[in-house]
Amino acid sequence: MKSILVWVSMLQLVRLAVPSNFPDVEKDPRYWRDNGRQTLEEALRLQKLNTNVAKKLILFLGDGMGISSITATRILKGQLKKELGENSCLEMDKFPFVALSKTYNTDSQVPDSAGTATAFLCGVKTNRGILGLSAAAELGNCNTSKGNEVDSILKWAKAAGMSVGVVTTTRINHATPAAAYAHSADRNWYSDADMPPDAIRQGCKDITWQMINNIEDIEVIMGGGRKYMYPEGTPDVEYPEDPNANGTRLDGQDLVKLWKKKKPSSKVSTYVWNRSQLMAIDPSKVDYLMGLFEPADLQYELYRNSSTDPSLSEMVNVAVRVLQKNPKGFFLLVEGGRIDHGHHAGQAKLALHEAVEMDKAVGQAGKLTSVKDTLTLVTADHSHVFTIGGYPPRGNPILGLAAEKSDMDGMPYTSILYGNGPGFKINEGKRENITSVDTEDVNYHAQSAVPLKSETHGGEDVAILAKGPMAHLFHGVVEQSYIPYAMGYAGCIGTNQDHCGGRKGHSQLSP
Repeated sequence: MKSILVWVSMLQLVRLAVPSNFPDVEKDPRYWRDNGRQTLEEALRLQKLNTNVAKKLILFLGDGMGISSITATRILKGQLKKELGENSCLEMDKFPFVALSKTYNTDSQVPDSAGTATAFLCGVKTNRGILGLSAAAELGNCNTSKGNEVDSILKWAKAAGMSVGVVTTTRINHATPAAAYAHSADRNWYSDADMPPDAIRQGCKDITWQMINNIEDIEVIMGGGRKYMYPEGTPDVEYPEDPNANGTRLDGQDLVKLWKKKKPSSKVSTYVWNRSQLMAIDPSKVDYLMGLFEPADLQYELYRNSSTDPSLSEMVNVAVRVLQKNPKGFFLLVEGGRIDHGHHAGQAKLALHEAVEMDKAVGQAGKLTSVKDTLTLVTADHSHVFTIGGYPPRGNPILGLAAEKSDMDGMPYTSILYGNGPGFKINEGKRENITSVDTEDVNYHAQSAVPLKSETHGGEDVAILAKGPMAHLFHGVVEQSYIPYAMGYAGCIGTNQDHCGGRKGHSQLSP
C-alpha cells in the first residue's frame, strides 16, 4: 500500500512539472460561462426544425473514422495552424445533430466495410465481405446472389429523377463505393480476373462491369481503379512501364469505351485521368464525368503529386458543380477511404492527414450548397482500435510522446496507441526505447499492444453528424441500416413518400 502511495505521489509531481500551455483567459470562469451560454443559445435556436424537402443529399463517409480519430483529427488540424489543437473546430464539428451508429455485421461483432456499406447505403445489414446483397447470401458463393439483391439510396435517387455521384480516394470499385451500384457475393471481385471460374460460369459479374451496366446514368464517378477497366496487359496511361498497373480484364472489354458508348450523343461525357484534365473542364457544360486517377487506390494525401492527382476536396468541388445543374436535385456519396488504410498500416500520421483533407472537402461542399435544401451527413462505416491517452499536456503534439514514462518498464510511449498492429516491438525482452525516435515521421508505426501485420477495425459505435432538412432525424443510438431510410425520408425518395407534400415540404413528420 505504501509503495502505491509513493508511486501516486511521484506521478502527481511529474504532472505538476508539466508547464501550463493553455491560454490565461481559460483561468477565468467567465470564459467557460460565456462559452456555455453561447452554446445554449445555439441549441435553443435549433428548436425551430428544418422540415424542408432535401433536394440535395450528400453522404460523407470517413472509412475507419471512429470518434477517437475525429478527436485526433481536430487536434492535428489545429496544430497544423500552430494552435494548441484541442479546442479547434472541424467543419464536421459544426453540424448540429449527432447520433451513434451500431456497426456490427449480421455475422460479425466487428464489421468490415462491405457489410457496413450495404447497411448505410441499402438499408439492410448483411454478412462480412458481401456487397448489395442480404444476409441470405454467402460469401464467395455466386449461386446465393440471385433473389437476394438489395438496392441502394443511389438507385432510389435515380428513380426520382435526381443526378447521382460517387467520389472516393480508394479505387472506385472498393467496398464503400461498390455498395452503391453493385451486388456481389465477394467484395474482392473487382474485375473478372479476380473471380473464381465457377462464379463466372454461374453468371455473376465483376464489380467494375456492374458499375458500367447496373446503373448506366451515374453522372459523376471519381476515384482510382483504372486497371480494372481495361483488357489484361493493357499498359497504364500514367505508368506504362509498371506491369502491376496494367489492365486486368479477361473478357477483353474496354469499359471506358463502353461507358462513353452508353451515353446519349446529345450529352457531354468526359473521361479524365489526371488533375490538370479535371481542373480544365467546365462543370456547367459536362453531363457525365468519369475521373480515374490511379490504377488502384489514389495516393495518400501526404504523398499526393499535386500536379497530377486531385485532392478529395477538389474532386468534391467539381462533383457538386456538375450535379447541381439538375433542378430535381442530386445524391452524392463521398468517401475518405484511405483513413482506413493508414490505420491498418499503423501509420497514424497518414490516417489523420486523410481525415483532415476529408474535413476540408466537407467544408467545400458546404460552400457550394445551402442548409435550406441540402441534407449533409458525415459518418463512418466502422472504427479502429485507435486511442489517445497518457495524460499529455495541452498542445502536446498529437503524434508525439505522452508526458510520462511507463511505471512498469520505465520506457516512454506515444499518446496515440493501437490495440494491435505492426507497431508492436520488443528488443531483448523489453519494449523499444523511443526517446530518440521521430514519432511524427510519416513512416512511423505507432505502438500497439498486440503484434499483427495489419491493425484491425474496432467494434464500437461511430458518430453520425447531420445538418440540413430533417437532420433532427439523426439522434440517439441507431442501427447503421437506418441511415438511408432517414435520408430517403428527408429527400422524398424511396418507397416512403406518403408524407411528402408535392416535394415542396413534409406535410407530416410521422412516417
